Amino acid sequence: MFEELGPSLYATAAASRVEREGVRLAVRHLEATHPLHLPMLLLHGHPQSMAMWHKVAPELAQTREVVMMDLRGYGDSDRPVPDADCGNYSKRAMAQDALHVMQRLGHERFDVLAHDRGARVAHRLAADAPQAVARLMLLDIAPTLSMYQQTSEAFARAYWHWFFLIQPNGLPEALIDANPVRYLRACMGSRRADGLAVFDPQAIAEYERCIARTGSGHGIAADYRASAGIDLAHDQADVAAGLKLAQPLHVLWGEQGAVGRNFDVMACWRERASQVTGRAVTCSHYIAEELPQVTLSEAHSFFDRPD
Repeated sequence: MFEELGPSLYATAAASRVEREGVRLAVRHLEATHPLHLPMLLLHGHPQSMAMWHKVAPELAQTREVVMMDLRGYGDSDRPVPDADCGNYSKRAMAQDALHVMQRLGHERFDVLAHDRGARVAHRLAADAPQAVARLMLLDIAPTLSMYQQTSEAFARAYWHWFFLIQPNGLPEALIDANPVRYLRACMGSRRADGLAVFDPQAIAEYERCIARTGSGHGIAADYRASAGIDLAHDQADVAAGLKLAQPLHVLWGEQGAVGRNFDVMACWRERASQVTGRAVTCSHYIAEELPQVTLSEAHSFFDRPD
């Protein structure tokens, strides 16, 4: 039914590919050592893969099944040719991927912990499938609509890739594909004064292996073009209808990162969700890799409490 995947930091995680509408999604899951809680879905950010969870997933799996997947366009998942409006890279399409994966594994209700682009997918998943998502914890983002509406010069300089990747005529993907590892290192290394020093060398090797796969450039560009187009339309429709997330939402952001410096993160999320908690933590953007024990402590406090 499933074929085995390639190299991974998760030697003990069951590997599979789950297909939805012709797109094969790379999935790994860790069975709970002592199951006490709902399953948890982990979603990664740009320009990474599920390998970003290597410092937190094993401990989380002590008391719950943990499911990790690579978003379409990233990791070991497929990179479909983008639609004219990049609708097949919308956060709605990616959220449907995630829901399909969890249902395929037998999980009708689950928690979500997500970072960066994955957190945007998680936001859409919770909005579109509220019956499936019990709680969600999002790392270092404000809502996409808020971030575009409140963009400043300082934010544009820090998040240059947001505006580079939406340029037309194939230029961003051509430049990425010409030297994908340099692009990855420029994106990730620019977020911290010490560059890539905080990252596990095996994780960096995984990110480099995956971004070097054919089609990564168009997958990444399509993801961001969708966020500047069809994703905004979906978010605007929610706002116009007065829809807010009903699930408990916990947000963390790096006090040294661009999101916390440029946005009132809690105020932005209170506009989009009914039950919000959160705080800044002492790091930049890559919270799960920079502060894994803080991430775990916050996750346990938020997800493990009884309903």
